Amino acid sequence: MRIKSKWLAILLTLGLVLAACSPSGDEGTETTEGSTATTQGSTETTEGMTDTTEGAMDIATDVGVDLDAGTITIGYLTDQTGAFSPLVTQINAGIEAYWADINANGGIHGLQVQLDFADTAYDGEKHVQLFNEKKDEVVAFGHSVGSPQTVAITPGLQEQGMLAIPLTWYSGWSDPAYNSNVVPHGEPYCIEAMNIIEYMVDASGIDSPTIAIASIPGDYGLDASAGAKLAAEALGLDIVYDGAGKIIPGDTTSYIDVGNAIAEANPDIVYHTGIPWLGWPEVYSQAVITNGLEAMWSGAAPSWGPNYVAEDSGIRDEITRDFYWATVAKPWGGDSEGNTAVRDVMTAAGAAPSDFYAEGFVESQIMYQALNIAYENGDMTQAGVLAAAKSIEAVDYMGLAPSDDYVGEPNDTVQRVGYVMRPDPTSETGSMLVQPDYTSPTAAAYEFNEACYQLAG
Repeated sequence: MRIKSKWLAILLTLGLVLAACSPSGDEGTETTEGSTATTQGSTETTEGMTDTTEGAMDIATDVGVDLDAGTITIGYLTDQTGAFSPLVTQINAGIEAYWADINANGGIHGLQVQLDFADTAYDGEKHVQLFNEKKDEVVAFGHSVGSPQTVAITPGLQEQGMLAIPLTWYSGWSDPAYNSNVVPHGEPYCIEAMNIIEYMVDASGIDSPTIAIASIPGDYGLDASAGAKLAAEALGLDIVYDGAGKIIPGDTTSYIDVGNAIAEANPDIVYHTGIPWLGWPEVYSQAVITNGLEAMWSGAAPSWGPNYVAEDSGIRDEITRDFYWATVAKPWGGDSEGNTAVRDVMTAAGAAPSDFYAEGFVESQIMYQALNIAYENGDMTQAGVLAAAKSIEAVDYMGLAPSDDYVGEPNDTVQRVGYVMRPDPTSETGSMLVQPDYTSPTAAAYEFNEACYQLAG
């Protein structure tokens, strides 16, 4: 189960180049092979750690890096049993396979990476509880699932001086109040909405298409809906129905009411953000199957589910005709070096094809570069890894995703590039890429100075 040596060499080279340019077992928890060893307390410098390539170095450590044991421990505040677990568990599979392969090829300068997954079940209180339990055991959090959940641990991250990678595309990660200890990736929900709506307008062939907007509450639904409204304003689209926040996951009455309202409005385009296994197909079915609406449909990327094109879905033919969405990484069948690495590693691990592994590789590549820079800086403390991540000017995913930049102003660094997708029941993952590296004129021109939707902290 080895990544091609060419890829590993590229990764190592990137880490070294960037470093040269940068400033000096609980319940619900899974831990990878080996025991988790940590060095707690005040920062200490360990001498004599020898890298076979570069000679002896003095490396400062505090939490989550044990040079004597030769381990680095990364934490994950993840969702293995909650609302987004069907998606996140596949992302986690990608993370595990990525780091197993890195370890098999020498790890981080000889240090083996251990992963500590803590299941928050997408619950805010449990998220904070597990953060407090794990913050003195791990060097950084490889992901933190959920925007309100990650906002809730922001004071703790700041006090601890440690890094977290949000597994959420909330546009508020550009806000300095939240940004100090996180490194986001991919186009935010609101930018993504601008991209896909303009793409659909162009594809529709209609001079002045109308649009309906609907979503679940919270940052995910409302940040995406805010972007849809900004796109409608920029493109001169008439919003014939505004159901932002009106879909309540688990409430079948809301599914029926919103589906009926969308059909009655008779839009040309529907932008509907929800959860694939908890309401999204029901709203669609109510509008399209029950009421006979014919329109182009989309929603923020996590609205898509391959279950839509299953033979027994009841919406397979219609969704194949109607649905468009954008992703932050190329799908399983992509032709980049990064895609080849994902397929090679996951196939060797015995995993079935899935587009969602790519997100696990993207998150892991950010952490890989941060850890390598921290090592080259001689500072693998929690604060040192955070500083290393914040110094990265380009994360090169080898074509798997557009490069992310963490140095500069939000309007300059926010990701505006995505990948336009369509359903394909004949493909291995139920999807196909129809437009790579897409940035709409609306998204390109948008002056990004604050979150599209303000999430209460």
